[in-house]
Amino acid sequence: MDEPVKHNDSCLLEIEHLEKVYEDDGYRAVRDVSFKIPSGLLVGLIGPNGCGKTTMMKCINRMHEATSGDIRIDGETVLDKTPLEVSKLVSNVPAELKASFGLTVLETVMLGRYPYLKNVWWETEEDETMVMEALKKFGVAHLKDRPLNMLSSGERQRVLIAKAYVQEPRLMLVDEPTSHLDMKYKLEVMEYLRAMVKTDMTILVAEHDISLMARYCDLCIIMKKGELVAIGDPKKIITEKLIEEVYEVSANVDLDRDGELYVLPKRYIGDYKI
Repeated sequence: MDEPVKHNDSCLLEIEHLEKVYEDDGYRAVRDVSFKIPSGLLVGLIGPNGCGKTTMMKCINRMHEATSGDIRIDGETVLDKTPLEVSKLVSNVPAELKASFGLTVLETVMLGRYPYLKNVWWETEEDETMVMEALKKFGVAHLKDRPLNMLSSGERQRVLIAKAYVQEPRLMLVDEPTSHLDMKYKLEVMEYLRAMVKTDMTILVAEHDISLMARYCDLCIIMKKGELVAIGDPKKIITEKLIEEVYEVSANVDLDRDGELYVLPKRYIGDYKI
């Protein structure tokens, strides 16, 4: 397995021998995964459907209980923390919002301040100022009174990122942020994520667009069948051989004229029957 890229000595996220086994059928979704991520990085989490990406992220934010192993943020385990304590360290941007409950954009983003509320029924002036600044930062201030379910996919994604941002996390987990977006909004969302890590936040992005991850991410983690296959600089670890091993696909992997890596799938090489 490739060694992690060493960007700095400040280790933000440490995963140590993480296992997740579902009790109902014994399925091992995450299998003895260990890695470390420094602070201030945009990290791509890549692999085929069912490889354990989302399950691992849900273990990190305690939506799932890990079967064994440890997860540490800034050197402290999250496994004995309450959900409220974890929410001050880790924020989550889901792949899709299943229900908006009629909330407006402003109300949705304000939910990100929930871990810090000192009053039961209302927010402080500091909370309101932070939320309004986030709405401006992510270009949705003009939509603040609009119901979330009335937004376009790109607008809704920016609102969810703004909500996660005002939680002031050390680590942000983003699940498939560009899956329903056109080219413009794909790039726009990635530009926002790229800018946020400059604040010393680390962002872990699970995504299927390998070329997009290679362009924007400092580090990529490759998984297959719950196991860690490779971790490192995307331009060094993403190769035609790796794509074939992980995806069972023949592909061209090359650099464009600007030096950006791209992956062009050609054909499926696994076994199939018609």
